[in-house]
Amino acid sequence: MPSQQASFPGAHGAMLAARLDAPDGPARACALFAHCFTCGKDIFAAGQIANALVERGIAVMRFDFTGLGHSDGEFANTNFSSNVGDLVAAAGWLRRERSAPALLIGHSLGGAAVLAAAASVPEVRAVATIGAPSDPSHVTGLFREHVPEIEARGEALVQLAGRPFRIRREFLTDAAEQNLGEKVAQLGRALLILHSPVDETVAIGNATALFVNARHPKSFVSLDDADHLLRRRSDAIYAANLIAAWSERYLP
Repeated sequence: MPSQQASFPGAHGAMLAARLDAPDGPARACALFAHCFTCGKDIFAAGQIANALVERGIAVMRFDFTGLGHSDGEFANTNFSSNVGDLVAAAGWLRRERSAPALLIGHSLGGAAVLAAAASVPEVRAVATIGAPSDPSHVTGLFREHVPEIEARGEALVQLAGRPFRIRREFLTDAAEQNLGEKVAQLGRALLILHSPVDETVAIGNATALFVNARHPKSFVSLDDADHLLRRRSDAIYAANLIAAWSERYLP
């Protein structure tokens, strides 16, 4: 599976690190993957999804959002809107260098971001989410004990997945202003929602809200006893194969 390292300017101008995995022959379509909050493009589940799609002739681009992984920029200056902007910028790079993405895939908050970004990428035919929240402000629950300090002082240093991240008041404000339900209702593309009923990070009720707001064609698949990050190999491969098989109907 040929892999190409790339970089492009994100929503705030920082250079973002990307990886493009492609089949040996010509790709019949391109997909764009958005990772979970404070994760990165090289998370295990992302790699499994890329492998499954490449085996079916689909090139997959993954990238690190501003301030994360190998991308430049300061994470503290980012928010949900800038993540959506980074996604649109990544789609623009694909449009120029390969072909615009026909499939968007997002994990956790990245799932919410691809739902919000789809309207700005007209070539998209299908969107798949994994453990996505129905409201971007849900992510503030990961550091709820710091919210009063962020509101009072304007920022706070919080621990997420064992690493320190600086969260600013603007992040909270931006998340609260999002209306993802309206964007889902107006998506106008095929939607696949994957969610675990025992997800302790983003409760299964979020999948219900997304499904109710969406219009057909829409599909929901339970990931049974998987954890939020799909850390178990069998869960990641199962999700990868589901997305790859489902997307066959909608891609060229």
